[in-house]
Amino acid sequence: MKIYSVLKLFRLDQWIKNLFLFAPLFFSFYFDVNLFKTLVLGAFIFSVAASSVYILNDYHDVEEDKLHPQKCTRPIASGEVPKKQAVLLMFLLSFTAMMGAWFLSFNFFLILFVYLLINCAYTFKFKHIAVLDISVIAFGFVLRIFAGASLINVSPSNWIVLVTFVLALFLALAKRRDDCLLALDGKKTRKNIAGYNLEMLNSALSLMAAVTILAYIMYTVSPEVISRLGTGNIYLTSFFVIIGVLRYMQLTFVYQNSGSPTKLVLKDKFLQIILLAWLYSFYVIIKVF
Repeated sequence: MKIYSVLKLFRLDQWIKNLFLFAPLFFSFYFDVNLFKTLVLGAFIFSVAASSVYILNDYHDVEEDKLHPQKCTRPIASGEVPKKQAVLLMFLLSFTAMMGAWFLSFNFFLILFVYLLINCAYTFKFKHIAVLDISVIAFGFVLRIFAGASLINVSPSNWIVLVTFVLALFLALAKRRDDCLLALDGKKTRKNIAGYNLEMLNSALSLMAAVTILAYIMYTVSPEVISRLGTGNIYLTSFFVIIGVLRYMQLTFVYQNSGSPTKLVLKDKFLQIILLAWLYSFYVIIKVF
């Protein structure tokens, strides 16, 4: 078993999702080195736990993955990593993550436990139920928000929780649209794909895009944010959110490229520039205005 194959099994590129743990600190508009270090450790622990979930998912879906044009190259599906060794790695990672979480924070431990429990249910049952599957994925991102908040002892804004949930739904729907297109080409890789069609997914994507933008705007103009920052100009950052959502819809509808949200963010320069501009706009508005 090669180290490279093991690293592929861990899906290190997916660890970028755990940057959501930093959202409570970012949106508190307060930076503390010690809190940041704690979140770095927490994100690493959460990432290790997530890798154990990915291994479980690959082990359970190995036959379906063999039929998928991209997933067939995954370590277990391709035979690069034997099943028994994959299971051993899965238990080792999950145990290590839970022990690390226990020593870091009890509340963080509980949230991580719920995350693992829900993802086990997702792998064996929920992922086969249309709509419930994407809801569980979105809830996983919400758990990341609460995990980060628990590590720095703050309560996440209601609007941020809502924005995270609908944004994750938007991304999950785009991914299901990619699966639906594969099914139309005779490559049915998911059992629940019969519960979706292009008309439903296109409409749901448009709806979630609108709700995501609206929820974010409502957050930026909320009295809580204006009072905390002493400025009512945070709404200007909404321009970048709108452009970013439109770009993702372009990639989904025009270029038919929405199979992996993480890979899109890592490869698409347009999205990267918009994301950096969004982050920088906060700094400019807070410092200048």
